[in-house]
Amino acid sequence: MDYFPAFLDLKSKKCVIVGGGEVAHRKTKAVLKSGAIAYIISIEFSEKFNDFPKDRCFLIKDEFNSQHLTDATLVIAATDSLSINKKVANEANKLGIPVNVVDEPSLCSFIMPALIDKSPVVIGISTGGNSPVLTRRIKEIIEVNLPSNIGLLSKIMGSWRKRVKERFNSFDMRLKFWEKLMDSEVPQLVFKNKLVLADQKIQEQLRNNSFENSVGEVYLVGGGPGDPELLTLKALRLMYQCDVVLYDRLVSKEVLNKVRPDAEFISVGKSESQHTVEQHKINEMLILLAKEGKKVLRLKGGDPFIFGRGGEEINELAKSNIPFQVVPGVTAASGCGSYAGIPLTHRDYSQSVRFLTGHLKDGKLDIDWKNLNNKQETLVFYMGLLSLPKICEELMKHGMPSSMPIAAIEHGTTYNQRVVTSTLDKISLEVLELELKSPTTFIVGEVVKLRGHLNWYG
Repeated sequence: MDYFPAFLDLKSKKCVIVGGGEVAHRKTKAVLKSGAIAYIISIEFSEKFNDFPKDRCFLIKDEFNSQHLTDATLVIAATDSLSINKKVANEANKLGIPVNVVDEPSLCSFIMPALIDKSPVVIGISTGGNSPVLTRRIKEIIEVNLPSNIGLLSKIMGSWRKRVKERFNSFDMRLKFWEKLMDSEVPQLVFKNKLVLADQKIQEQLRNNSFENSVGEVYLVGGGPGDPELLTLKALRLMYQCDVVLYDRLVSKEVLNKVRPDAEFISVGKSESQHTVEQHKINEMLILLAKEGKKVLRLKGGDPFIFGRGGEEINELAKSNIPFQVVPGVTAASGCGSYAGIPLTHRDYSQSVRFLTGHLKDGKLDIDWKNLNNKQETLVFYMGLLSLPKICEELMKHGMPSSMPIAAIEHGTTYNQRVVTSTLDKISLEVLELELKSPTTFIVGEVVKLRGHLNWYG
């Protein structure tokens, strides 16, 4: 994080703006909106400055000097002279006063974000001074999706805080109350301006709800193959509601960054060669945490029901009467194939696709090899990096030609994606030479030939 975001209380505080043109006018307007008292220093002023309230905006016709900064809380340099702006920055820094120099990030001790003002809800957006156009585009996206009277909802919730604190002794209980309130009809009632009814509903919930000894819930969520933009909307919503997350090794850092930041993170990752946490222990943790009343996110790479052992986990949850939800994810076969430019089925090459696990159990692969030699079918092997030589050997031994195309896709759908296309008799050596790491997915079939002209991602 290049800049630490903070919101300052400028009510009745002295803010100095140096400059008398259009930019200085915009900055003055912003600080006045926060309740500050503005002192504008310039030899000349545009006529627009005459529109500001005279009791909170003082125009000082003078060349800037350090005396103008006496008792200032904030300083903004907005002239078209770099030398003056530098002087303002230097004097402010000497006095330890936060200073912003417009369009000169290197001279700033703070930068001013683009604001979405739905007071008391205020959202600041910054690209670190790199791209005002990108900042504006992000602001547009948020503005479109933000209810116009979200600020009113904030005020109403604030008016109930004292009573909620008196009703529930612990922070966790209060948190659950507010979260349940946000999931109720109350926000929509406020957005429709039905404020009396909204207050009644809050009163009812405050009077009737008790969270002592309540059982939590488990969210079994597929995190997809790595690209966070492949997450479903429901997955994102639950990822931000959870109290604790148990995540696998194959969940990418970018996907983990979408989880509520103040949640408790517990790694239960398993690899092809070792188990960090045994499956029965994971099952026990899910049940125990839910019985403590927590909302537990069980986050898996890919899809939880495709070689993810999700069925085993929810079976144990069902036995213990723990509520749960299942959110499918984009599985590695689909995601990696798409990002590698390899369609899993194609009218001219493959009419079916089969998902298989390459995971070794006691050094063996329990696969029906004799039924896999079908030229019109695509095979996708999960967890096959260690067993690749054995996979290729068995496929060729059971009649598949050594020239059959095969693709190895490492870290599919991510910026680190690497794709190697070869044939069954050569792929093992190439993967070894290139030192491909897990997770790597393998696609076997004639469809691999299509990558040559369908590759769009790299």
